[in-house]
Amino acid sequence: MTVERALPTPEAHDLIDLTRDLIAKEVAPRVAGDESAGRFPREVFTTLGATGLLGLPYPSEYGGADQPYEVYLQVVEELAAGWLAVGLGLSVHTLSCFPVAAFGSDEQRAELLPDMVGGELLGAYCLSEPASGSDAAALTTRAVAGPDGYTVDGVKAWITHGGVADFYMLMARTGDKGARGISCLRVPSGLEGLTYGVPEHKMGMRSSPTTQVRFDSVRLPQSALVGAEGEGFRIAMAALDGGRLGIAACAVGVAQAAFDAAVAYAGERRQFGSRIIDFQGIGFMLADMATQIAAARALYLEAARLRDAGRPYGTKAAMAKLFATDMCMKVTTDAVQVLGGYGYVEDFPVERYMREAKVLQIVEGTNQIQRLVISRALTPESRR
Repeated sequence: MTVERALPTPEAHDLIDLTRDLIAKEVAPRVAGDESAGRFPREVFTTLGATGLLGLPYPSEYGGADQPYEVYLQVVEELAAGWLAVGLGLSVHTLSCFPVAAFGSDEQRAELLPDMVGGELLGAYCLSEPASGSDAAALTTRAVAGPDGYTVDGVKAWITHGGVADFYMLMARTGDKGARGISCLRVPSGLEGLTYGVPEHKMGMRSSPTTQVRFDSVRLPQSALVGAEGEGFRIAMAALDGGRLGIAACAVGVAQAAFDAAVAYAGERRQFGSRIIDFQGIGFMLADMATQIAAARALYLEAARLRDAGRPYGTKAAMAKLFATDMCMKVTTDAVQVLGGYGYVEDFPVERYMREAKVLQIVEGTNQIQRLVISRALTPESRR
């Protein structure tokens, strides 16, 4: 079903219409085949860039669209409903542009952002490592400063767009142990010593490559540094607040797609002389699914409006990511149950939605980490 959206401007309605048209023409005809074959849809991202959808929340003076996060996230949701690899890919790209947009110098923004948000380049975000995931401050990839810039050595893991991105937003250690020794560096692809692992064989999102990114004496100029030395961990955490809202929007999109498929099937499938949607066992299940989706959408939009208003939103972003992704896992599992045996085969998309839902509980901070973020915000000292 088409979601009725309360959008702040007529321009925002036009963007949603544009997104839905793009999904119908560019995404829907190829998603099943590309997912089955594990093909990365690079040209879809080129199209997103050409239509202005890759730079929605960034300033128009740098090629963005000056859209509030509230609007951007609803575009992400629509794209994720059509194809999670595309919706999550947009979220990751936006996350990768954030450090330059928010912490870069005026010269860096003027030089780099137009191509980054205008669709010429696709980004990846390099924080996690093989032995450093939830404990991001323990990362060991090192960037050693020299007279001409930095030399980088180390390995990053679980990198979306690894091997296909045009630039990598890298968090590396430039100082002592701990969060204060981390800096943010922009690494263009194609540099000597920059290599990639074999793409991971994943349960879902097979068309979105996830690889290790390896740095073997990669040389970077001083201008690669984004923000000040030692500011990288703060940059990374600020980026992740917005990224968690992107994942929440993706989760709502996938859940909506699974729900729509379940409602359509239940309205057509007949057993014992009646449509199965008319049986309370199925009808009540669908009612719960609809309610949970609506609640998750309202939560991520509330957090987005706080962000747009310049107010603290990190805790609400953690809540939105936690609730929406757990909801998505439940809704997609129930959608498979509604379809019965048909839900378990690739002829119907709900089995793909269920496989995709699982990763959303893990990326951008596991849901256990989200609970930690939320619980810490409830302590008396944090509320002073």
